[in-house]
Parts: sequence; structure tokens; C-alpha cells
Amino acid sequence: MKECALSNPLASGEPQTDISAVIETLTQRWPERVSRAEAVRQHHANTMTWHRPQMSDAVFFAESTPEVQEAVRLCAQHGAPIIAFGTGTSLEGQVNAPFGGLCIDLSRMNAIVAVNVDDLTCTVQAGVTRKQLNDHLRDKGLFFPIDPGADASLGGMAATRASGTNAVRYGTMRENVIALEVVMPDGRVIHTAHRARKSAAGYDLTRLLVGSEGTLGIITEVTLRLHGIPETVAAAVCPFENLDGACKTAIAAMQMGLPIARIELLDELQIRACNTYSKLSLAETPTLFVEFHGTSSSVDEQVKLFKAITGEHGGGEFHWSIRPEERSKLWQARHDAAFSCLTLRPGAQVAPTDVCVPISRLADCVAETKKDLTESGLFGPIVGHVGDGNFHVAVLFDRDDEDELARVKGFTARLARRAIAMDGTCTGEHGVGQGKIAYLVDEFGPALDFMRQVKRSIDPRNIMHPGKIFTLDPFEHQPCARNSCSACGDGRA
Repeated sequence: MKECALSNPLASGEPQTDISAVIETLTQRWPERVSRAEAVRQHHANTMTWHRPQMSDAVFFAESTPEVQEAVRLCAQHGAPIIAFGTGTSLEGQVNAPFGGLCIDLSRMNAIVAVNVDDLTCTVQAGVTRKQLNDHLRDKGLFFPIDPGADASLGGMAATRASGTNAVRYGTMRENVIALEVVMPDGRVIHTAHRARKSAAGYDLTRLLVGSEGTLGIITEVTLRLHGIPETVAAAVCPFENLDGACKTAIAAMQMGLPIARIELLDELQIRACNTYSKLSLAETPTLFVEFHGTSSSVDEQVKLFKAITGEHGGGEFHWSIRPEERSKLWQARHDAAFSCLTLRPGAQVAPTDVCVPISRLADCVAETKKDLTESGLFGPIVGHVGDGNFHVAVLFDRDDEDELARVKGFTARLARRAIAMDGTCTGEHGVGQGKIAYLVDEFGPALDFMRQVKRSIDPRNIMHPGKIFTLDPFEHQPCARNSCSACGDGRA
């Protein structure tokens, strides 16, 4: 199980990890909610990523904050690594357990604690999923807009700073989380803020913990901003002659300040996959999916302006609809893009990756990435939240083909560094996890040392998600002896 040659990250001089004592104590308290079954541990190791699974020693199904608190205190006492698990939809190995330890499953913590309609806020336990919350809110005329595609847990979405198709108008989790309840590495429970819409009091611990990927604490409750359901919602599809025209249309729309709710780019390969998987009949050419929110008159105006922009950049016949069933089919096809890719090369593995650049560099970055795929002899659709300058590539490959695997790793490394060189980031949505550790030095430089200092200060024994985001020792990131960890894009562990 622990195949990596990387030294155990628990601080030197600390007592040896005693996970057996943790498991025994938890089993005595909750015998039906602690599992050491291999199938259960495998499920919690890595469900939606190309990184090889690394299992915890046991899984504990927590049902309340005090239970999480007790489990964390036990792990802290015995120096045992902790992995928090929501729904397992992360894509960069965030739920892997490279050093074993205890996986704490929060999916049973799925209560909607409070909805404050007048304040446009709600508080939910970490295991509540975004679809569950929106089903609950619908009859109140409210919705939560962050939509990463998968029906992820809101605690996990906060931990990974998720965004998605609506981010261009409503922002990411960073803008929509008001406060958190968090179990810290020593077992203490903190609340990072109250429900006021803004505050100038103290350090912004909420923003520090949003996006920390479980490395600083376990989020158990989230207080969120809500929005009113718009009067009119219209979806549109517009094909383009080439990717450059589609990208420039998105850039022009954003520069004009057009309040688009969603603007998604799908290249010709992704359209082919969606046609096959979701039974669509779109022209196999680069295409923008867009959505407009507002009053009936404002939506009509937005559609008219956007149509004019597409005409200036080689846009084809423009189709739009306000019928809910047509919109749902379209966006479901977009959300199923990752699964639909498999139809393009049956039996292949998918290596999903993402970057984000300033929108002024979007067309350049997409074009260079497309060229890189061709020159590398690789095959992968491109899809993106282009209003934010964020796009994804799903490279299809044969894991048993060592040459192809090496080319995939080389491509993902070049893509990350290309985005950073354009004043962008190695990940707009997926997070770092294990997969993008190698690129943070290029992206942050000396600032990375200060991140390590924050980690050491809050979690001195490094029990919270060890081996994620960065290693505590900058010289600790060594090649894996058996090349089995896939902890970063260049094949290092």
C-alpha cells in the first residue's frame, strides 16, 4: 500500500504513527461506522482521477462535528494521517492516502442547518451536495449557483475552491462562502466568521481555508451566499469556423461587460463526443454554449448583443431557447463531457487537466495547446469556462503504453508551465492535490515558503492530508522508486 520512496512527512522526532490504536478506539465507539474492507478503502482512495489509488488504513463514517472532532483528536494523539472525503469527485488525487491513515467520510453529515431567506444565506453540513441544496431551495425562489458539473459535496467544493459553468457571473466558492465551521488539526472547532455580508475584523480565515484542500483542517459546516432564481433563463448554441473565433467572441463579450451567466467552449472533438454520448445533433465544429439570466427584456437584449458579436468572429447559425427541457439537455451534455470523451477511444484512460489564463491570452493558450497535442501525437478534447480564461483538456491514452504515458505527462507539464508563463495558473479549478505539486515553485516562487510556514504553524505534525499541495521540505520531492504514485505531472512522487 505504501509503495512510495518519499520519506514519511510526519515531523522527525515525533512518536511513530499508531493508526491501529486510532482504529481500535473508533471501532469500540462506533463499530458499524468504521471499515477496513479493501473495497471500501479503494472506493475512498481515488474515484475520478488518473492518479493511481493509494488507500487509507480505515474509513470512518462521521455523522456530526463532535464525532469528527473526536476522530481528529485521536489521530493527533497518535500521529496518524487524516484524509477528509466528501463525494470523491476531485481530479488531482486529493482523496488519496499516500501515507495511509484514517479517511473521514463526511457524506452522512448532510443536514441543511438553516436557510435565511431575507439575508440570502444558508448554512449546511459539509456532506450536503449542491443538487440537494438547490432542490431544497427551489420553492423559496432561491438557488446556489456554483456548478462544477459533478454533484459534489459543498464541504468538498469549499475545500477545493470549486467553480464551474456559472462562475463567470456568480463567482467561485471563494466569493460565495461567508463562513466555515472547521475542525483544526489539534481537534479544536473554530468558526471563521459570522453571517454579516462583509467584515474588516481580523485575518480572513475563511479565505485561507477555502481552497486549502483539507491540509489545514476539516470543514464540517459551510455558510453560503444565495441568489434569487432569475425571471428568464435562455440558453444558446453557436458554432464557429475555428477555435480562434470562438475564443475571441468570449473575450469580446467579457470586454463589453455583457452579463452572461455561462459561456462554455467545446472543440470539435468534444462536440463529437457529446453528440454520441448525449444524443445531440450539433455540427462537429468549435462551439460556444451560452446562457443568459435576467428579466425577459434584458435577456432579449443580451441575446441580440451576443449574436452581433458572434457574427464579427465567424459565428454560424445561432440557436437559442428558453424552454427548460431543451436547456437541461444542453447543459447535461456539457456536464457529461468527461464521461462522453470515453466514446472517442473506447478502453482508454482519461487524463483530465486544466489551466487558467487572463482572457486576453486565452486564444493564444488554446491555440498553442492544440498544436502541442498534435505535435505530441496525442488525442484529447478541449472544453472550457472561457469567460474566466479557464479551459480543460481530457487526454485519452493507454496506461499500459509507457511511451504514450510519458508523452501525456510531458504535455500536461508543458500546458501548466505555458499558462504560468502567460501570467496564469496551473489550475483554475481542479486544485493541486498530488498532481500539480511540481508547478507551484514556478507559479509562486518565494511565496511558496510562506505557504509552508502557514501549514507548519497550523498543522505542525503534518497529519492533515500529507503529501498534498506541497511537501514541507522543498528538497523532499524525490522520484518515486516504483513510479506508482503519479503525484505530479512529470512522473515524480
